[in-house]
Amino acid sequence: MNRKDAKDTKKKSGKKQINSSPSPTPPLPHSDTPTPDGWLEIGKIVAPQGLSGEVRVYPQSDFPERFEVPGKRWLLRPGEAEPQPIELVRGRYIDGKNLYVLKLAGVDNCDSAEELRGCKLLVHQSDRPELGEDEYHVVDLIGLPVFMQESGELVGTVVDIIAAGNDLLDVELHQQEEGETRGQGETSIQNLKSKIQNPKSVLIPFVKAIAPVVDLENRRIEITPPPGLLEVND
Repeated sequence: MNRKDAKDTKKKSGKKQINSSPSPTPPLPHSDTPTPDGWLEIGKIVAPQGLSGEVRVYPQSDFPERFEVPGKRWLLRPGEAEPQPIELVRGRYIDGKNLYVLKLAGVDNCDSAEELRGCKLLVHQSDRPELGEDEYHVVDLIGLPVFMQESGELVGTVVDIIAAGNDLLDVELHQQEEGETRGQGETSIQNLKSKIQNPKSVLIPFVKAIAPVVDLENRRIEITPPPGLLEVND
């Protein structure tokens, strides 16, 4: 599994997803520039807005203050490794388009705004707003091992969070070593592995009833999947 760019998003272990959008996601400029370690991507500049140097930004953050509260942000240009500081002067949300329009200091015309197309906006990873109960930063969930709560058997590792009616944990299955012992909850996982030659992942609803334990301190998620859930997701 390739390491994903760190995004400034949050998810809730409940029935509602945090950042649903009624509008389709706009196409993003192609960029292979990875987000450096220690930083969070909050958005990507997708186009100029008007003639005064404003830019349209597709958000990768669930926190509106990232785009609406003036202050320092960091700009990562395509192909560069180090972000540069830039000042957010003001920002506003465009209803129905899932886009923000930002005014950045020193960007005063359409040409200079066009030069920023494809740039990422970043913040320091340590700069995290507080979350509510049962809410989690996505970056903290990626990489957590997932266990069957009853038996303690390792199911796999979270490799992605997929936004849906209920958010889904994309869990890459644990590859069992020859001679490794199995727990009492082996049946559904073993059956799933036997169905496909190279098992990849299963999708597990990220709701309290199915993922009752999310322990960031001890780095583990415990699940209680209903019968058939793991087989259904192959």
